Amino acid sequence: MAEPSLTARGAATYQRILDAATQEFAERGIAGARIERIVAAARTNKAQLYAYFGNKEKLFDTIFFGSLERIMNVAPIDATDLADWAVRLYDEYLRRPDLIRLATWARLERRPAGHLVDDHHRVDDGKLHAITEAQAAGLVRQGDPFDVMAMVIAMSMAWSPVSNVYAATAQEPAEAHERRRALLRESVRRAVAAD
Repeated sequence: MAEPSLTARGAATYQRILDAATQEFAERGIAGARIERIVAAARTNKAQLYAYFGNKEKLFDTIFFGSLERIMNVAPIDATDLADWAVRLYDEYLRRPDLIRLATWARLERRPAGHLVDDHHRVDDGKLHAITEAQAAGLVRQGDPFDVMAMVIAMSMAWSPVSNVYAATAQEPAEAHERRRALLRESVRRAVAAD
């Protein structure tokens, strides 16, 4: 849903709703999120929320698809250096763990198998094209570009909030993050190196 044309006050309310809902959905998922908690945290009312977003599902969609766009803008792919891309993704998961939690809830509650989103919402065409070009240039190993992308993303999530082994936080010592970044960078570099 596109952001409506708003007054300054309306835009502030709209953003407070997005912020409160992002936290609510990240913590509790789609089914567990409550509109009452969102509007209380956003200091608004249900009528305003429904006027902007329609319903809880559409509010989640606005936040979730916005998070997909955000990660592409903050950590755009560089298929000539997928190791660096993986590290930038790692850093973004530290900065915004709520965004990866949203994707996890979407996986758990909406699409337990296959692509995370419907084909018309997929935003990976540019990434796949970049990987295909890097493969053609001999910079990245051959194989399905989607599988290469999925593997690099999975490696970048090794210490993310969805890790089943260890979830890192931004509050940990810088040395721990540097050690993980170095391991991630070298592991991805080896994994995607052209044969």
